Amino acid sequence: MSEIDPLPSAPAMLSEPSTEPAISMDAELSPELPLRRAASGTRYVRGMRRHLRALRVVMNALLLLALLYTITITRALLIPLVLAAFIGLALNPIVAAGARVRLPRWLTASVLVISLMVGIGTGVGQLAQPAVGWFQGAPAAIRHFVPKLKGLTQPLEAANRATQTLVAGHPVRSSSSQPSPVSFSTWDVVSTAPKVLAAVLSVVLLVFFFLIYGDSMLRRLVEITPGFTYKRHAVTIVRSIQTEISRYLLTALSINAGLGAVTACMLWLYGVPDPLLWGAVAMFANFIPYVGAIVTTIVLSIVCMLYANDASFDVFLPVLTFAGITAIEGNLITPFIQGRSMRLSPIAILLWLLIWGWLWGIPGALLAVPILTCTKLITERVHGWEWFAHIVQR
Repeated sequence: MSEIDPLPSAPAMLSEPSTEPAISMDAELSPELPLRRAASGTRYVRGMRRHLRALRVVMNALLLLALLYTITITRALLIPLVLAAFIGLALNPIVAAGARVRLPRWLTASVLVISLMVGIGTGVGQLAQPAVGWFQGAPAAIRHFVPKLKGLTQPLEAANRATQTLVAGHPVRSSSSQPSPVSFSTWDVVSTAPKVLAAVLSVVLLVFFFLIYGDSMLRRLVEITPGFTYKRHAVTIVRSIQTEISRYLLTALSINAGLGAVTACMLWLYGVPDPLLWGAVAMFANFIPYVGAIVTTIVLSIVCMLYANDASFDVFLPVLTFAGITAIEGNLITPFIQGRSMRLSPIAILLWLLIWGWLWGIPGALLAVPILTCTKLITERVHGWEWFAHIVQR
């Protein structure tokens, strides 16, 4: 008989190492393991969301920089386009009123554009000669006015010389510098004229075609909107935006024209030369809130000093009167006419002026507040952009 191997004893069976993976019964029966896995998954999802949010911020910043760069390099194209769009929006209610009485849009638009060109041409013709004469006569007026200030500035000059003598130990000679004359050559006018004529012609043509085909373009844009509900919503938004922007532009133009007329009459009563020129300066500068009034006050101060017969404090009476007029206009008349919905935050206005003045120069500063107001009116009615209107509103 062959020998039969005895069965291993129980202790031997327990001591032998098992080749199968060990399974922890505690791990299987522990209720905290799914919670830990869910917590780690939640942390992973939150981390991914933070990374995506940071990536979105970086992409938006890059998009904004690219947009600013594009606006800067294309300003020669965009400035006439934006100006023509504003003029077209302001004149569109007149063309629409003519269409309601069955007048052709092209006829009403032609009359408006021709009237606008005649009015602007007449104003430029009347103001160009006084402006050029003032620039050419400013150096002579300065030389004529400086001796009148000696009576007021002699005590200050004596105190300044005494201070410099005490510091330096010897008398310091005062050096006088003559102002350089301002002159315009024929080549400057000839080289600038084609650019100005091209810009004016572009604005006139764009205004004319905006008035004729603006409504049809908006109608086609609404037609491509999917769904009847969205079409109706788009028509409501477009019409309300168009009405509000037209009302704002006409109101601002009327207020600024009234300010320019009152300023011209006031300067005429005080005997200041070329009152129409400075009234026009006050009118256009008032499109820039705060800054325009300050610049006009400084310009009027210089003009009143240059054309004064003697150096006295009565010279500044026109300047003080203009400051009072602008204070009444800015704090009473404009808020009462435009209403609270059109009022903007001073911080938003100054930041907007800095941005558009840096991008487009003087045209950007003149168009900054109309652009900000139109952007506010648009964002109030576009879902997801109400925050911008809430921030810039006063």
